[in-house]
Amino acid sequence: MARIIAVDDALAIRSAIKLILSHHGHDVFDFENGKDAIEFARQESVDLVITDLNMPEMNGMSLISSLRRLEDYEHTPILVMTTETADYKKKKAKSVGATGWIAKPFTEERILKALNKVLS
Repeated sequence: MARIIAVDDALAIRSAIKLILSHHGHDVFDFENGKDAIEFARQESVDLVITDLNMPEMNGMSLISSLRRLEDYEHTPILVMTTETADYKKKKAKSVGATGWIAKPFTEERILKALNKVLS
């Protein structure tokens, strides 16, 4: 199964993502902010990154941009999971390297569908 980084400043969101994905056999490494996630990413590679946009320390846009500069993450799928719905945010996220978008609130079905789409 996949190794996944989940980044969100809300513990409840991180816990839900970890519970859902772990239940389906994935290894999930969760972080409160982009700064902690990028430090992990410099040492470990994963198959997928799921990140919020609005976080302290390092926001999702900066995280995506930083990950894309790492050799191991040039082609790793990155999904943005956020309450933001503005088209310009989606375009900006895509321009810095996001692969896809999952709107909050999310369902288990939506997460798994997005995961299967980008990992297949």
